[in-house]
Amino acid sequence: MEKYIISALVQNRSGVLARVSSLFGRRGFNIDSLTVSPTTDAAVSRITIVVIGDEYTLGQVLKQMAKLEECIEVVHIEEDEAFCWELVLVKIHGSASDRDAVRELCSVYKADVVDSSDESIIVRMDGTPSRIETFLSVIGNFDIVESSRTGVTAVHKDKIDG
Repeated sequence: MEKYIISALVQNRSGVLARVSSLFGRRGFNIDSLTVSPTTDAAVSRITIVVIGDEYTLGQVLKQMAKLEECIEVVHIEEDEAFCWELVLVKIHGSASDRDAVRELCSVYKADVVDSSDESIIVRMDGTPSRIETFLSVIGNFDIVESSRTGVTAVHKDKIDG
């Protein structure tokens, strides 16, 4: 199973996100992450969805989303063809030596310590989805209390659109 990034331009009106998520639920597609944001046109929003599946799943998602009345455009984005970015916050419990080791990892991965106490340390990292995944796999060796990811947002590097 792979992760696929899908970018859709949709009409910015009430109920569109519910229709998109309902489509995924009815078809049994799992949403790994989802972000919605306005574009420079107040009538249009961009939905960026990461879906897990195979190429058949990707094809079905693209076809089904394109059928939605509110969908203006839907495309599959490859991470190397676009500027893809997300943010993760990780709260780690541990001793002083654990916190020192976390700080060292942060310097390697260009993550920031945003809060530290006697009991925990909170780390922030932003970057490409693949960098975030790598960082999380390494930092996962510590006692993670909580984490939160924003989801992927993406813009094609060379393509001009709305």
